[in-house]
This record gives sequence, C-alpha cells and structure tokens, in this order.
Amino acid sequence: MGKATIGDVASRAGVSKSTVSQFLNKRYQHMGQETRIKIEEAIKALDYRPNVLARGLKQKRTGAVGVIVANIMHRLSTEICRGIEDYCQEQNISVILCNSDEDGEKEKKYAEMLQTKQVDGIILLPTGKNGPLYESLAEQGYPILFMDRRVKNVKADTIVVNNREAVTRAVEHLASLGHRSIALATGPLTISTRTERTEGFRAAMSVLGLDYEICNNIINAEISLLKDRFRKRLEGPEPPTALIAGNDLVLLEALAFVKEQGLRVPEDLALVAFDNIPFAHLLTPTLTTINQPSLEMGRKAAERLITRIRSEKAPDAAEFVFECELAVRASSGQAR
Repeated sequence: MGKATIGDVASRAGVSKSTVSQFLNKRYQHMGQETRIKIEEAIKALDYRPNVLARGLKQKRTGAVGVIVANIMHRLSTEICRGIEDYCQEQNISVILCNSDEDGEKEKKYAEMLQTKQVDGIILLPTGKNGPLYESLAEQGYPILFMDRRVKNVKADTIVVNNREAVTRAVEHLASLGHRSIALATGPLTISTRTERTEGFRAAMSVLGLDYEICNNIINAEISLLKDRFRKRLEGPEPPTALIAGNDLVLLEALAFVKEQGLRVPEDLALVAFDNIPFAHLLTPTLTTINQPSLEMGRKAAERLITRIRSEKAPDAAEFVFECELAVRASSGQAR
C-alpha cells in the first residue's frame, strides 16, 4: 500500500479534504468534536503523515521560528527560551536557537542565516548594536519581536519588565532596613535594561533623600572589571552597606568578591540581585532576589510572534510590560 494522502484521510473520515486541512492547521472554530475524533482516528489508522515541506510552500511558511539571545549564560535567557519552546511545541512550530554572545557581528550573521533558512519570524534579545538591521527587518514587515530589551525608533512588538519599578522596590526595601549608602552594579549602559535600572535607582534614591553621586555608588562596568570596582568603592569614603546586583553574572562577581574579602552578608554588606537565581534559597544566608516572570514572557513572545505570522492583517506593534516580584530573604538583613 502506498503512502496515505490527505484525500485518503478525508474519504475514511467521511469529510472533505478542506476539513482535514483545517484540522491539520488546528483551525477548529467551526469543527465539531465528533468530526475531530473521526479525522484523528483516520490519521492513526492510515498512518498519515503530512508533507510539511509541501504544506509550508503552499502556505508560504516553513513552520519554524528563530530565536537570537544575547547571552545564553544568563538564567533569564535560558528560562525565556524554555517558555518560547514550550509554546511553539504546542503549536507544532520548530525553534532554531542562536547565541550572539553580545557580539553585534554574530547577531547580524545569525539574523541573515535565519532569513536564508526562511524561518517565519525571529525573536531577538538584541545586543543593541545593529540599528540598521532592526530597522530593515521592521520596514520589510518581517515578523520580529524584541525581548527583554527595548530598541529605539523601531516599530516592532516588544516584551520587557518594569525595570524602574523593580529597582525602586529594592531600594525602598533596603532603606526601610536602615541602609543609607546603597550601591547598584550593572554591566556597561549599552542596553535599555541596564539604563532603566540605573535611572530607576537614581530616582528612588533621590526621592528618599539618599546620596549616590558623591560616593560613586553607581557601578557600570564590564564583568571582568567589577571586582576591582567593588574593592575601590568599599575602600573609599562612606562605603556602601548594601549592593543591588543588576543581573546573575554581576551577582557571581559580587559573591566572589565577598568571599575573597572575608565579608559577612548581610552584616558587612547586604545583597539583593536581579534575575531568577535558582540557588537563592540554598545560599547561606538565603538571597533576596528580584524575580522576573521569564517563562510567561517567553510564552507571550512566542504567542505574539505566531499570531503575527498567521494573521492575514498583521496587528500594530505593541509593547507588553511584565511586573517583577521582590522575594525577600536573609541576605538583605534585618532592620539596622
């Protein structure tokens, strides 16, 4: 017996080929449960396997999307990708994952490669170093979505967290415990995430009447330079009694510095860290964190991109802002 066709399935189920096609594309709006069961049973009985390539050519879609992350080493990036993959699997969409390592050239090459492979759309955690590329993709009407980081002057769907509000809550929490000299450490201010957290920190400190400029309590530096910056700051005037780490990689440098210097947490230095730190509750003391709903963000990104891909009339570009949660644990200390 030859390979079963969509016509064979339709004949066995007693429905039209167009109805089977709607079933295969998960368009169940006008399809009764009994019809769906008949088609499912016919597919199993005939061992029918759709010709994905032919269907993709007919629909002008390949059933695959690309994801370019700026740094796969971030726990946030890993969890976002998991959320994207989970949703795409439910929709029978394949995911091609690329890691740019914060390198603009790698990001550009990956974007070109994904377009060559004719993926239906791309989710980007952008490096911020390819403005013309982002603009070109958006102007072509190519389905793209920016994740975690905003890109100025490009009309595209964007999913971010409320960074300013999140860092404000962290500052208020530390201030309520009696900390007056609070420091913030992030990577260089080359992306919106770090900029927004720094701006939110400045604003929150100003509202509370706390100084952050004279003592240089804002540290924006490459990861490799952070320990030296921590050392200089703690040896300077009015050393900070609390530190907010801008992400998980900054936190690791802070923990290494604390261990090398023999500091006690939170007695000598209270710690709060952005990102979902999986071992936060296992540290001694347990770590206060600013948690981001990364899995939900990833699912939303995939849902929005696939909706755009499948829509005959693409929706207007929109921004979706998620709120963070401050999980208070022992590392931020008790009232001083």
